[in-house]
Amino acid sequence: MRSILLLDDSAIQLGIRKAVLENAGFRVLTALSAEAAFAVLSSHNADHRNIGAVITDHLMPNVPGSQFVRQLRALNADIPVIVISGLPEAIEEYAGLNVHFRYKPCQPGELIELLRSVTRDKYFSAAV
Repeated sequence: MRSILLLDDSAIQLGIRKAVLENAGFRVLTALSAEAAFAVLSSHNADHRNIGAVITDHLMPNVPGSQFVRQLRALNADIPVIVISGLPEAIEEYAGLNVHFRYKPCQPGELIELLRSVTRDKYFSAAV
């Protein structure tokens, strides 16, 4: 089973989303920064086949979500990416990056359904 990479600089938000997704049957890897996320990606598999999707917050220190996604797209143009933000104007920063953008608060059921939807055709299976 592929994993979900969950990225958020808030340990509390990260823990809550991880618990929600694991309760829905997903295997979840976490990172508190873009640098940590890239370390997870590189240590997990050079071509990232073990990561089925990425969920990232928009506002983060050092490397904002949009910059992280640009760097990720340089490595993998096809991996499904979900961006969560409380800033409506942030969506403009993701133009052309092929992301699924959701506004906070993103309810657990909505996140789970979106994740299932974007990973359905990517040879990904969650233990549901």
